[in-house]
Amino acid sequence: MKSLAFVLSLVALLLTSHVAAQAPTGEARARLDAFASGLHSLTGHFQQTVTDLNGRDQKTSSGTLALQAPRQFRWETLQPYQQTIVADGSRVWMYDPELEQVTVRIQSTEEAHSPLTVLTNVAQLDQDFKVTDQGARDGLVWLRLVSRAADPQFDHADLGFNAGGLARMTFRDQLGATTDIRFSDWKRNVAIPPATFNFVPPKGVDVIGDAPVISVQPVKG
Repeated sequence: MKSLAFVLSLVALLLTSHVAAQAPTGEARARLDAFASGLHSLTGHFQQTVTDLNGRDQKTSSGTLALQAPRQFRWETLQPYQQTIVADGSRVWMYDPELEQVTVRIQSTEEAHSPLTVLTNVAQLDQDFKVTDQGARDGLVWLRLVSRAADPQFDHADLGFNAGGLARMTFRDQLGATTDIRFSDWKRNVAIPPATFNFVPPKGVDVIGDAPVISVQPVKG
């Protein structure tokens, strides 16, 4: 859950990062700012590969994502399993159909210990991270974010840009596992139905977490 919050927060910062006009400039940062300029919603596809500390065990998943400024997102894993994560602006929901379980958290709790703070105040990007251009490799230009926190969740995150914008993201967690995410089919400033960011737990599932749920109703559709 923490790793996904980290990923979504970094993608979501693109929705408003153009306001950080005083940030250091370079080719990768220029591409980030160009991609983010005037952006208020974003949809696309992802393919994620997680590799263990020894570089042997790889797990790959794919799906879709949608983000809308300033605090809403939906991350839908479709293959090889199904999982839905929705932030509605006040709570973060994670639904695992196989386990018939929904986990819900207050969204501000997630933000307190992760880069999700950039969703509400993107000016903190250069306060919370040391941002440096890393040059070109693999046909992309790269930007590195290193947390300024005393006890960071991740060593660093590398964002790779092509002419179309953010194409790839890689980071390593505290256990040494590496996550590599490739993005495609970006659609900027499309009208996203409000229901995309609403979640009602399906009838009969277990709902656990620290955010109160008033009622549990069946999902329609």
